[in-house]
Amino acid sequence: MPGTVTLHRVIRAPAERIYRAFITPAAMVKWLPPHGFTGEVHAMDARVGGSYRMSFTNFGTGGSHSFGGTYREMVPGEKLRYDDQFENPDMPGTMEVDVTLKTVMCGTEVSIVQKGIPDAIPVEFCYLGWQESLEMLAKLVEPEIPDGA
Repeated sequence: MPGTVTLHRVIRAPAERIYRAFITPAAMVKWLPPHGFTGEVHAMDARVGGSYRMSFTNFGTGGSHSFGGTYREMVPGEKLRYDDQFENPDMPGTMEVDVTLKTVMCGTEVSIVQKGIPDAIPVEFCYLGWQESLEMLAKLVEPEIPDGA
């Protein structure tokens, strides 16, 4: 039966910057792949109804898996909803990802729910991978770097 992960984290950065990290290819390859993986965005049309395609490559083994999906809802700085599908036929089905951003006193509360995780992926691995990704997301968006630096 497909699995679900729910994540919550407060990041010391404005919601608009975090949102931008979800829809900018150069940012996504920096923060989204879990530890031990590199990422490549092959195509991205970040608009409702638009699609994306990317891959993660295991740095140690060189094995790669590609996935992509469609943007279903986009509210800049507040919400992003998209689906994911693996290109591997052994991992069928469509995953749904809901990202909600809420401005709080010390930054942004990030809530993520990913549903429909294929049975071939242990939910706890997916959860750990997301935690690693969110750690890297914070490292990307939290620094306040002045223009020209």
